[in-house]
Amino acid sequence: MTEIFDDWPEKYDRWFETPIGKLVKEYESRLILEMLKPAPGERTLDAGCGTGMFTRDLLTSGAAVTGLDLSLPMLRRAGSKAAVRPFLMVGGDLRRLPFAENSFDKVVSVTAIEFIEDAKGAVDELFRVTRPGGRIVVASLNRLSPWAVRRTENAGKGHALFRHALFRSPDEMTTLAPTNCLIRTAIHFLKHDDPLRAQAIEKDGQEKGLDTGAFLVVCWEKPRGG
Repeated sequence: MTEIFDDWPEKYDRWFETPIGKLVKEYESRLILEMLKPAPGERTLDAGCGTGMFTRDLLTSGAAVTGLDLSLPMLRRAGSKAAVRPFLMVGGDLRRLPFAENSFDKVVSVTAIEFIEDAKGAVDELFRVTRPGGRIVVASLNRLSPWAVRRTENAGKGHALFRHALFRSPDEMTTLAPTNCLIRTAIHFLKHDDPLRAQAIEKDGQEKGLDTGAFLVVCWEKPRGG
């Protein structure tokens, strides 16, 4: 599985530099930060950090961030973005986290769960390493969105990355942990929409509270004593 990500760091980052990619990043980062609420000094794990696209936001908040990823090329790129901020890079598997119980105040994982068949087992690991009362935030591509439909079609055509992905719905994501959660979506526009029109579409989707946005984010709080 590791090798499928090794050729993607440059392609992944380059897409987020396009006009629509920048808009996607803005809305996704905003939602992640609203759900996670990172704070200075908090021990925070970015599990499946990839190229560090969202790690930089956590570092800017002042959190003490550990970034974990299977792909060393991805991890190296994430490290290059950390600049002078303290950032610990760890090569490892989200399904078997190399950390003790209750190691982190908060844990976030962005668009990594799609590549794990046993998603519940992975979320159990995220809970294990989070302290009681801490937050666990998991983002995924929403199966109900047109983006997931298109990527599923591409997977059927043999796309090197998407043929390994499993997209889940909001209801499916809420069942991954036996505790109440907060769930929201973003990115209600499409990849080829004009950026100005995309902003209007996004505003409408947010105001209506639609659950079909492409970026699906779930937030749990680990029970105290759990």
